[in-house]
Amino acid sequence: MNNDDVLQTPALSVLIVDDEPGMRSFLKKALSKRFALVETAGSVEDAERLRSRCHFDLLVVDIRLPGRDGIEWNEALDPGSRRSDIIFMTGYADMETAIRALRAGAADFIMKPFHLEQMMQAVDRCLERRLLRRENLLLKREVKQSLVGDDTLIGVSDAMTRVKEVIDRVAPTNSVVLIEGESGTGKELVARLLHKKSGRSGPFVPVNCGAIAPELLESELFGHVAGAFTGARSAREGLFSFASGGTIFLDEIGEMPLQMQTALLRVLEQRAIRPVGSEKETPVDVRVIAATNRELMDEVKEGRFRRDLYYRLNVLNVRIPALRERQDDIVELVHHFTRQLASELGLKEVSWSHEDLELMTRHDWPGNIRELRNLVERCLLLGKPPVEYWRQQIAPENTQADIAQSGYPDEMPLKEVERMHVMQVVDSQQGNKSAAARVLGVSRKTLDRKFKEWGLQE
Repeated sequence: MNNDDVLQTPALSVLIVDDEPGMRSFLKKALSKRFALVETAGSVEDAERLRSRCHFDLLVVDIRLPGRDGIEWNEALDPGSRRSDIIFMTGYADMETAIRALRAGAADFIMKPFHLEQMMQAVDRCLERRLLRRENLLLKREVKQSLVGDDTLIGVSDAMTRVKEVIDRVAPTNSVVLIEGESGTGKELVARLLHKKSGRSGPFVPVNCGAIAPELLESELFGHVAGAFTGARSAREGLFSFASGGTIFLDEIGEMPLQMQTALLRVLEQRAIRPVGSEKETPVDVRVIAATNRELMDEVKEGRFRRDLYYRLNVLNVRIPALRERQDDIVELVHHFTRQLASELGLKEVSWSHEDLELMTRHDWPGNIRELRNLVERCLLLGKPPVEYWRQQIAPENTQADIAQSGYPDEMPLKEVERMHVMQVVDSQQGNKSAAARVLGVSRKTLDRKFKEWGLQE
C-alpha cells in the first residue's frame, strides 16, 4: 500500500501510549497524516480511560510503562473488545519479551530508537490488513446483489434512458443523492450503479432503515463505546466507519425515527460521526445515498420527517419509473429473469407464448419489478405453463372466494404453501414488506429472515 492509498482512509483512529512526552508528541505529529483521530496517553490507566470511550483501529504502545506494562495491559483486555491492531515499542528487548509480545497478538514489534520510516511502514501494514478485514466483513454481510442483475439496468424505454443519463451525470460527484420510486422498482440497484460509477475506492454499504429496531439504529450506523448502554460490553464500529472512502445507502429513509433524523442531519453537515456514548466526533469520508418509496414532502407536512433533512438529502434527485410507465421493457425483463432464475434454481427455462407476453405487458404491476420477478419464479417452481398460471392470477373470475374454495394443491409441501402465501400478501401490498408484515401478523425482522432463507433480495 502506498502513501496515497493510506491518505484516502481518513476515518481511522490511533492511540499512542508512551510515558515519554517527547515520543508522544513526535508520533502524534507523524501519525496525524494517516489518521483522522490521534490520541495520546502516558500510562495504562490513561489509555484505558480513552479506550473505554472511543474505538481505536490501532494502538501504538510502549512495553515499559509506569505500573503495569503494555503487554500485561493488552492481555488483560476483554477478548470481545480486543479488536484493535497493536504495535509494541521497547528499548529493552530480549527474545523472551519479543515472544510475549507476539503471543499477546502484536501486529509488529519495533526497537527504540527507530527511524520514522520503520514506524510508518509498520503502520501502513496494519492499515492495509484492517481495510481488508473491513471489506471481507462487508462482503459477508451482503447476501445478494440487486433484483435485476449484478450491475445492469435492464431496459431501453425512454423512461429508463433518462434514468441512465441522470446516473451518468451525478455519479462522479460526492453530493448526497435521493432516489425516489415505488417499492420494487430497483432503487438499490441504482444506488449500486451510482457507487460503481463514482470512482470511490471504499465499499458500498446498504442499510435498510425500516428493518432495524429504532433503539438500535443509531448504534448500528455510528457505533458505540463500551458501556454506552446495557449489553455494550465493548466498543464497536458503526456502518458509517465500515463505509469509509465509499458509499452508504440508507434505504427506506422515510422509516427513520425523528431523533435519528436529527443525528443524520448533523453527520451530513459536519461530515463527522459521534458513536453512542462518546463525547468526541470522528471525521468520515462517506457518500450518502438515500432512497424512499414515500412522498417525503407529505411526510414533512405531517411532521414525520424533518424539513431541513429533506432539503439536505434532496440535493440530487433520481426518480425511478414504475414498471407500468416502462411497458416497452417488460418483455426484455421477462426473458432476463427467466434465464437468471432458471440458472439459480437449476430448472429448465419455460417458453413464454405471445399471449403470455401480451398479457404481462398490459398488466399494471403494482409490485413493479419485484412482482414480475416473483411471477417468473413461481412459474418455474410450479412447472405450470406460464399462460395457465397467469390467467389464474389475473382473471376477473378468480375471486377470493374461488381461492378459498380451491386452496393449494394437496401435494404441495407446507413450506411452499407458506412461501406462496407470503409472496401473495407482499404483492397485494405493492411490495411494501413493512405493510405485508402487519397483514401477516409477524415482525418485519421475521419477514426479512424468511426472504433470506428463500434466497430473495428485499
